[in-house]
Amino acid sequence: MLLVNGIYKVFNAGTVNEKTALQDVSVELKEGDFVTLIGGNGAGKSTLLNCVAGVYGVDRGSILIDNNDVTRLPEHKRAAVLGRVFQDPMMGTAANMGIEENLALAYRRGQRRGLKWGISRKERELFRQQLKRLELGLEDRMTVKVGLLSGGQRQALTLLMATLKKPKVLLLDEHTAALDPKTANRVLEITEQLVKENNLTTLMVTHNMRDAIRHGNRLIMMHEGRIILDINGQEKKKLTVEDLLERFGRVSGEEFANDRALLS
Repeated sequence: MLLVNGIYKVFNAGTVNEKTALQDVSVELKEGDFVTLIGGNGAGKSTLLNCVAGVYGVDRGSILIDNNDVTRLPEHKRAAVLGRVFQDPMMGTAANMGIEENLALAYRRGQRRGLKWGISRKERELFRQQLKRLELGLEDRMTVKVGLLSGGQRQALTLLMATLKKPKVLLLDEHTAALDPKTANRVLEITEQLVKENNLTTLMVTHNMRDAIRHGNRLIMMHEGRIILDINGQEKKKLTVEDLLERFGRVSGEEFANDRALLS
């Protein structure tokens, strides 16, 4: 479903600030794969996600989604096949619009917009049923402006919006990092539910080693712009934080220096 083939990304090329963020990165996600992506600061996690999303162009290599080459497609043209949730709960939604209006925008993504924009009774019922599954009471507050919601409620809504049209690939960029632990756990539960029910191919960047191990069917670790570990199946189910640290040290020759990941 997602094929990243030998991509390189260099920032500020030819200057004293030149930085190679991705070095010959190749990875394939099959349909329904839920991959957690972890690594230290500057490992290349978010850069990889942004390259897949089209925020950054790549200097070499290719990116295919559902066998279609999107390497040179701009971000807005990839949006039709991608769902994305950001770290900041304020992104991904329109704060001054109601919950149902935000859902309508997501539901009609890629469609031509005419003069008749009103939400139909059928759409409203669909939105109500989808919101009810979140178990946050939002189905009874559909006209409330999104800016009045809590961070957790807003992130759960953004997740629902990103998955409403069943994207080919779902990208989650540390989407629980700004939430308190209890709320983060609830959003991750909702994530698992939506991914499983819709069989979504998902790439989730996280700073939390325990979350990376606990969620998904596959774990990828990056270091200095390269993939150094790719663990799945029964091997991943038996994995512990200590095992992951030991493997990182063995492959990289370094200690994992990221207090945020270790203490979460």
